[in-house]
Amino acid sequence: MCRLLYINSKNTFSISAYLEKFAEVSKNSKEFQGHGWGCAYLENGNWKYYKNVMPIWEDDFSKFSSTTRLIVHARSAFMDEGIVVENNMPFYDDNYVFIFNGELRGVKIKEQGRIGAEKIFNYIKRFDNGDTKEMLRKGTEIILKKTNYVRAMNIILSNKKASYVYSYFNEDADYFTMYKKETENDVVVCSEKLSDEEGWMPIQNKTLMEIPCY
Repeated sequence: MCRLLYINSKNTFSISAYLEKFAEVSKNSKEFQGHGWGCAYLENGNWKYYKNVMPIWEDDFSKFSSTTRLIVHARSAFMDEGIVVENNMPFYDDNYVFIFNGELRGVKIKEQGRIGAEKIFNYIKRFDNGDTKEMLRKGTEIILKKTNYVRAMNIILSNKKASYVYSYFNEDADYFTMYKKETENDVVVCSEKLSDEEGWMPIQNKTLMEIPCY
C-alpha cells in the first residue's frame, strides 16, 4: 500500500526538505513503496504537478524550489501491476487534487479510471454540489456500502480553499493510521511520523477532517 503526505504552511518552505524526509519513510516502509511517485504543489497560486515511475528515494529533488502547500504520494502498486507513470498519483482535475492509500475487495461501482484509486476519485466527484466535505462524505459512504471488504481507504483531497483527510481501515492499525502535526504556522499530515519530534497525533479511524488552508 502507498504512503501519503500533505503540508500546508503560512510561510514558504523547501519542497526538497520534506521530500527527503518522506523518501526515507517510504524507503523504510514495511511494504514496498517503490512503484513510482508524484506530487502537487502551489506556485504563484496555481497547482504544479510532477510524476516519475522511479522510486521516490532514487529521484533528484534539487529541481523543486519552495511552496506553501505540498501533496505527495509514493506508490505501492496492487499485485505489482500497472507500473506506468500514468497510474501515479496525485490524480487531479481543474478543481481537486487527490491521493489515496488502501485496498478494496469486491467493489460494485462502475466508473471510468485506469486503476481503482482513479475510479474512486471519479466516483466521489459525482456527488459534487459545491460542498467538498459533503461530496467526500457521501461518496465514501456509498463506496463502503457497495464493497465486500475494505482493508483500508485513506484519502487526502485538496482544493484551493481547504483540504480533507478521510481515514478508514479495518485492519493493521499500525500501518494505516495517519498522523497530523500542527503548529502555529504549519499543518503536516503523513502516513507515518516524519520525525521523532513531539507533536504528532494519530488521526482517528473512520473520520473525515477538514483542514482550512492558510
